[in-house]
Amino acid sequence: MAAEDVAKLREQSGAGIMDCKNALEEAGGDFDKALEIIKEKGLAKAEKKGDREAGAGYLESYIHQGRVGVLLHVNAETDFVTKNEDFREMAKNIAMHISAMMPSSVEELMEQDYVKDPSMTVEQYVKSVIGKIGENINVVKFACYAV
Repeated sequence: MAAEDVAKLREQSGAGIMDCKNALEEAGGDFDKALEIIKEKGLAKAEKKGDREAGAGYLESYIHQGRVGVLLHVNAETDFVTKNEDFREMAKNIAMHISAMMPSSVEELMEQDYVKDPSMTVEQYVKSVIGKIGENINVVKFACYAV
Protein backbone atom coordinates (compact mmCIF):
# COMPACT_ATOMS: atom_id res chain seq x y z
CA MET A 1 0.00 0.00 0.00
CA ALA A 2 1.52 3.24 -1.17
CA ALA A 3 1.29 6.59 0.57
CA GLU A 4 -0.01 7.96 -2.73
CA ASP A 5 -3.03 5.65 -2.49
CA VAL A 6 -3.77 6.86 1.04
CA ALA A 7 -3.45 10.48 -0.10
CA LYS A 8 -5.66 9.89 -3.15
CA LEU A 9 -8.30 8.12 -1.04
CA ARG A 10 -8.19 10.94 1.51
CA GLU A 11 -8.62 13.54 -1.24
CA GLN A 12 -11.60 11.76 -2.80
CA SER A 13 -13.36 10.81 0.42
CA GLY A 14 -12.47 13.58 2.86
CA ALA A 15 -11.77 10.90 5.49
CA GLY A 16 -8.82 11.03 7.88
CA ILE A 17 -5.45 9.54 7.04
CA MET A 18 -5.78 6.61 9.45
CA ASP A 19 -9.32 5.87 8.23
CA CYS A 20 -8.01 5.76 4.66
CA LYS A 21 -5.04 3.59 5.61
CA ASN A 22 -7.28 1.17 7.51
CA ALA A 23 -9.81 1.02 4.65
CA LEU A 24 -7.05 0.23 2.14
CA GLU A 25 -5.72 -2.51 4.42
CA GLU A 26 -9.23 -3.93 4.90
CA ALA A 27 -9.75 -3.87 1.11
CA GLY A 28 -6.44 -5.59 0.44
CA GLY A 29 -5.14 -2.58 -1.47
CA ASP A 30 -8.18 -2.36 -3.80
CA PHE A 31 -8.77 1.40 -4.13
CA ASP A 32 -12.41 1.20 -5.27
CA LYS A 33 -13.31 -1.24 -2.51
CA ALA A 34 -11.54 0.99 0.04
CA LEU A 35 -13.55 3.98 -1.20
CA GLU A 36 -16.76 1.99 -0.68
CA ILE A 37 -15.64 1.04 2.84
CA ILE A 38 -15.00 4.72 3.64
CA LYS A 39 -18.42 5.68 2.26
CA GLU A 40 -20.14 2.97 4.29
CA LYS A 41 -18.36 4.04 7.45
CA GLY A 42 -19.17 7.68 6.71
CA LEU A 43 -22.82 6.84 6.41
CA ALA A 44 -22.61 4.87 9.64
CA LYS A 45 -21.11 7.93 11.34
CA ALA A 46 -23.96 10.01 9.94
CA GLU A 47 -26.56 7.65 11.41
CA LYS A 48 -24.97 7.97 14.87
CA LYS A 49 -25.10 11.76 14.65
CA GLY A 50 -28.74 11.84 13.56
CA ASP A 51 -30.07 12.20 17.11
CA ARG A 52 -27.92 15.22 17.93
CA GLU A 53 -29.56 18.66 17.95
CA ALA A 54 -28.85 20.74 14.86
CA GLY A 55 -29.82 24.26 15.89
CA ALA A 56 -27.42 26.52 13.98
CA GLY A 57 -29.33 27.81 10.98
CA TYR A 58 -28.03 28.71 7.54
CA LEU A 59 -29.88 30.13 4.53
CA GLU A 60 -28.80 29.48 0.95
CA SER A 61 -30.37 31.19 -2.04
CA TYR A 62 -30.11 30.23 -5.67
CA ILE A 63 -31.55 31.88 -8.78
CA HIS A 64 -31.49 29.91 -12.04
CA GLN A 65 -31.45 32.07 -15.17
CA GLY A 66 -33.77 34.62 -13.57
CA ARG A 67 -36.68 32.18 -13.86
CA VAL A 68 -36.47 29.91 -10.80
CA GLY A 69 -35.56 31.00 -7.30
CA VAL A 70 -34.88 28.86 -4.23
CA LEU A 71 -34.42 29.81 -0.59
CA LEU A 72 -33.17 26.88 1.48
CA HIS A 73 -32.95 26.60 5.30
CA VAL A 74 -30.37 24.07 6.54
CA ASN A 75 -29.28 23.47 10.15
CA ALA A 76 -26.03 22.15 11.59
CA GLU A 77 -25.02 21.60 15.20
CA THR A 78 -22.73 24.65 15.46
CA ASP A 79 -22.23 28.01 13.78
CA PHE A 80 -18.68 26.90 13.07
CA VAL A 81 -19.88 24.23 10.65
CA THR A 82 -22.23 26.64 8.86
CA LYS A 83 -19.08 28.51 7.83
CA ASN A 84 -17.40 25.34 6.54
CA GLU A 85 -16.76 25.23 2.79
CA ASP A 86 -18.07 21.66 2.41
CA PHE A 87 -21.27 22.54 4.27
CA ARG A 88 -21.87 25.64 2.14
CA GLU A 89 -21.15 23.73 -1.06
CA MET A 90 -23.70 21.10 0.01
CA ALA A 91 -26.32 23.80 0.70
CA LYS A 92 -25.69 25.36 -2.72
CA ASN A 93 -25.87 21.97 -4.45
CA ILE A 94 -29.16 21.14 -2.74
CA ALA A 95 -30.63 24.54 -3.68
CA MET A 96 -29.60 23.92 -7.29
CA HIS A 97 -31.14 20.44 -7.11
CA ILE A 98 -34.40 21.94 -5.84
CA SER A 99 -34.49 24.41 -8.75
CA ALA A 100 -34.07 21.55 -11.20
CA MET A 101 -36.40 18.95 -9.65
CA MET A 102 -39.03 21.15 -7.91
CA PRO A 103 -39.88 18.80 -5.00
CA SER A 104 -43.00 19.71 -3.04
CA SER A 105 -41.66 18.86 0.44
CA VAL A 106 -38.46 18.14 2.33
CA GLU A 107 -39.46 14.48 2.50
CA GLU A 108 -39.86 14.29 -1.28
CA LEU A 109 -36.56 16.15 -1.75
CA MET A 110 -34.64 13.71 0.43
CA GLU A 111 -36.01 10.70 -1.49
CA GLN A 112 -35.11 12.08 -4.93
CA ASP A 113 -32.09 10.88 -6.87
CA TYR A 114 -29.42 13.54 -6.48
CA VAL A 115 -29.10 15.42 -9.79
CA LYS A 116 -25.29 15.64 -9.72
CA ASP A 117 -24.89 11.93 -8.87
CA PRO A 118 -27.98 9.80 -9.60
CA SER A 119 -26.33 6.80 -7.92
CA MET A 120 -27.39 8.32 -4.58
CA THR A 121 -30.40 10.10 -3.16
CA VAL A 122 -30.28 13.63 -1.73
CA GLU A 123 -30.51 12.05 1.73
CA GLN A 124 -27.45 9.90 1.02
CA TYR A 125 -25.61 12.98 -0.25
CA VAL A 126 -26.39 14.85 2.98
CA LYS A 127 -25.27 11.83 5.03
CA SER A 128 -21.99 11.71 3.11
CA VAL A 129 -21.38 15.35 4.09
CA ILE A 130 -22.32 14.55 7.71
CA GLY A 131 -19.72 11.78 7.68
CA LYS A 132 -17.11 14.15 6.29
CA ILE A 133 -17.86 17.12 8.56
CA GLY A 134 -18.70 15.20 11.72
CA GLU A 135 -21.88 17.04 12.73
CA ASN A 136 -25.55 16.41 12.22
CA ILE A 137 -27.13 18.38 9.36
CA ASN A 138 -30.85 18.83 8.70
CA VAL A 139 -32.63 20.25 5.69
CA VAL A 140 -35.37 22.19 7.49
CA LYS A 141 -37.46 23.78 4.74
CA PHE A 142 -37.31 25.52 1.41
CA ALA A 143 -39.31 27.83 -0.83
CA CYS A 144 -39.20 27.67 -4.60
CA TYR A 145 -40.59 30.25 -7.01
CA ALA A 146 -40.80 29.89 -10.79
CA VAL A 147 -41.93 32.38 -13.42
